[in-house]
Amino acid sequence: MSLKNVHFRGAYNFLGLPEEDARYEDARVVILPVPYDSTTSYKAGTREGPLSLLLASRNVELFDIDLECEPLNKGIHTLPELEPDMRGPEATVRAVEIAVKALLAEGKLPVVLGGEHSISTGPVRAMAAKFGKNLSVLQLDAHADLRESFENTPYSHASVMRRVLNLCPVTQVGIRNISAGEMEFVQKGQKKNIFWAQDLQGPASAWIPRVVKTLKKKVYISIDLDAFDPSVVPGVGTPEPGGMTWYPAIELLKTVVREREVVGIDIMELCPQPGSVVSDFFAAKLLFKILAEVFAKNDWISDSGADI
Repeated sequence: MSLKNVHFRGAYNFLGLPEEDARYEDARVVILPVPYDSTTSYKAGTREGPLSLLLASRNVELFDIDLECEPLNKGIHTLPELEPDMRGPEATVRAVEIAVKALLAEGKLPVVLGGEHSISTGPVRAMAAKFGKNLSVLQLDAHADLRESFENTPYSHASVMRRVLNLCPVTQVGIRNISAGEMEFVQKGQKKNIFWAQDLQGPASAWIPRVVKTLKKKVYISIDLDAFDPSVVPGVGTPEPGGMTWYPAIELLKTVVREREVVGIDIMELCPQPGSVVSDFFAAKLLFKILAEVFAKNDWISDSGADI
């Protein structure tokens, strides 16, 4: 008896890719799961987000309707979960930074799965060290995350973009909740390029070019899933009504991929709901669509063996 002719799919690989199609050496993209939610201030549970997204991704159809092919059937490696550093959020951010720096040094495009949004400071630090003044961040989020500190730590999920602003410019899209202190910070001119949720209600063609114009050549995409309306994505740590929906967001992300160079991605704040996989699958399909566009733009599809 032999298992030689038995085919297995990778249990925790993104999209359930078989191990032979998801080898690290051959990968263009590397997924880094970070199950951490130490500073969440409303609903805990985002530490379960990375695994839930990966499991949901096994049910994403590999054929992309827009590209008319299977763009992601090879070339994506999923790392084991990064172990959080229980000394605190600053130490965990540093651990993520070190991991992403190593991926960048080996020519990989890093995708970080959270976990809470505080994690994003780590990969942006790594990106800023590599790309310098050519880098900007595109943040999709319900919250500005511009507090100097929150609950006695400057590394809170509510302070992440205040930390990122020390590294590079940030364009914020979908914001609809902000504290008085954050608004004062914005109004003093210390933060620009905020696209409020209520201003995105018209045709996407009217506001997407204005968003893209603010971005530098190289873009790190940071997505807090509460950017989306809770009727669409209920499974988040801090839901907020009045959010984005699927098609305008996808059109924005496609345009950014096509007109800029995406150098990294994170998807944060998935908080799985018992008995519902809606949010998990949404997050998995969202990442699939972004990466499909990245692979298509960089001519990685034919290299990865897709049938085009």
